[in-house]
Amino acid sequence: MAALPSVARVMFDGQKRTFDPSVVRTEMERGVPKQRLENSQVLIKQAMTLYFANIADVRTFDDWYFSGIKRIGWFTLVHPFTGETVTARFENGALGDLVPEEKLPEDYRMDVVMEYLR
Repeated sequence: MAALPSVARVMFDGQKRTFDPSVVRTEMERGVPKQRLENSQVLIKQAMTLYFANIADVRTFDDWYFSGIKRIGWFTLVHPFTGETVTARFENGALGDLVPEEKLPEDYRMDVVMEYLR
């Protein structure tokens, strides 16, 4: 399985995690609503920023994205919070805008949302 290329370094800034708890809630005529689990696993969405040291690294990442995982494929990466290896994909196969980093003139960053099962 493909792995997130090392040229795309995950920045700690801009990280956030969301998920749908996959719970079905049934309102009752009287009393407390009932709840049950809909799925045994949930789809976690991890927003993060990828950092690239130069435009050559961006091109390497683009080649991997278009040819390696073909935009929608699954890949492995080390989770930035837990340090565990997870299998993820880009939400809707989408990448965020590639923008120059403000601190250094040759650096670039890109916001992405990855999703994986927990």
